Amino acid sequence: MSSTTRPAVSIVIPTHTEDRWDSLVRTVACARSQNFAPAEVIVVVDHNPELYRRVRRDLAGVTVLENAYAKGVSGNRNTGAFHAQTSVVAFLDDDVIADPDWLGRLVEPFADPRVVGSGGAISPAWEFERPRWMPDEFLWAVGGSYTGMPTRTAPIRNVWSASMVVRRETFVAVGGFRVGFGKLGDRNRPEDTELCLRMSALDGGHWMYVPEAVIRHEVPASRSTFNWFLHRCYAEGRGKVQMAGLTERGDTLATERAYIWSLPRAVVRNLGAALRGRGVDHALRAGGVLAGVAAAGVGTVVETVAARRTPRTAQLEAAR
Repeated sequence: MSSTTRPAVSIVIPTHTEDRWDSLVRTVACARSQNFAPAEVIVVVDHNPELYRRVRRDLAGVTVLENAYAKGVSGNRNTGAFHAQTSVVAFLDDDVIADPDWLGRLVEPFADPRVVGSGGAISPAWEFERPRWMPDEFLWAVGGSYTGMPTRTAPIRNVWSASMVVRRETFVAVGGFRVGFGKLGDRNRPEDTELCLRMSALDGGHWMYVPEAVIRHEVPASRSTFNWFLHRCYAEGRGKVQMAGLTERGDTLATERAYIWSLPRAVVRNLGAALRGRGVDHALRAGGVLAGVAAAGVGTVVETVAARRTPRTAQLEAAR
């Protein structure tokens, strides 16, 4: 798709705390300097008046909005996307750096009218060193692309909102991200996956994964601990059960089941590498896989039991 036929795109960047000010400034700078220039960069502040005033004062050349919905990143993103006037809307988190051709590559799949959205590869940018026990298959736990994802541009069930582009017409038709279902405090529910499922289901459209469209996602030291890893996997197990409870589709968790069945191979591969003298790190990563599966499994059981005790209407109401 040539630059003359690409649709105009707005980039929405949600933010909520001044603790990420330096990261936000970098994210805005890389958004504005994309080789395929966005029509508008929109920063949306989540119920933080001081930060809102600072963004308006210190970040020139961007549109600044306040979250028009309940506190949380889902409402933050919706505020920006509903404000945008372009036919395509991109989302970036406020702690990422996008390659200069990130936006142009993610817009290319929209030449196919059946494409409702796209997403790119996410490379973890560790504050310190990557933990020796962190398995490639669990990099999603720190917001990164993981082993098993496509290595070439290909259809995919869902992408992540840290690096996401949507067809605005479809996004608006499904009501955007589900407000109340997402990341807030210690809750970590997959609002991006849930959105992808609804957008695909609307008219049979599909999502595309573009691994050449790369962002680097900051991973602070606090998210590099084994305890944080276990908590994140536990939350993921609970969140996926909650997500499944919001839809009537029987295949909602088919991707997760296929992923789980791939993990024994990861354990065997890492243990084999350790036994062949390729380093103790491989043995540690095999243990990381087992620990991650166990933590997610516990979360799944806990949430399944809780869901059986809660009527479906109450589940839907709680997610709003």
